[in-house]
Amino acid sequence: MNAENDVGSEDRLRADVYRLLAMLLRAAPDQGNLDMLATMRGDQTPLGKAVGRLALLASKSSPDGIDIEYHALFIGVEEGEVQPYGSRYMEDFLHESPLERLRFDMSRAGIGMREDVGEPEDHIAALCEMMAGMILGDFSTPSPLEEQRSFFKVHISTWAGTFFHDLQIARSSVFYTGVGGIGAAFIDIEEAAFEMV
Repeated sequence: MNAENDVGSEDRLRADVYRLLAMLLRAAPDQGNLDMLATMRGDQTPLGKAVGRLALLASKSSPDGIDIEYHALFIGVEEGEVQPYGSRYMEDFLHESPLERLRFDMSRAGIGMREDVGEPEDHIAALCEMMAGMILGDFSTPSPLEEQRSFFKVHISTWAGTFFHDLQIARSSVFYTGVGGIGAAFIDIEEAAFEMV
């Protein structure tokens, strides 16, 4: 039995947004992904407006141009303009490093790191993939909302809003201003929803 069958439509939509962010933050999108993004339609909500902006940016962008932008933002000659790692934003974490705490929480939740990924586990794309997996039950069964809330509060909420803001205002950011807009709006939604849990 597929665990996704036990997940409501609202939670599937949440997982879809996390997976979209993970895909765009793991690597620069190819033409097929840009074509898909260009078909997205937004609405008048903050997230809907961000979706519409990203769709417009995707329709006017090329894979080569975004690849150059991706490397300038996240890789650079020595390091990228924006660091996509939680530990870089949470250096003042009390008592233990954020990466150590994340690895402990991943182990406890039965979450393993993808073998095809060489980045540390606190990369924003990996964290988005983990949240989607917790929602959909990719690691066993869908995680209860309280577990999702705890993981989000400790490993994402503490820094992702700042990261997505930085991504929107980064000097090299063009297409990724749209990604930052979706990320910032979605983090706000998740934070508000988890306050009600």
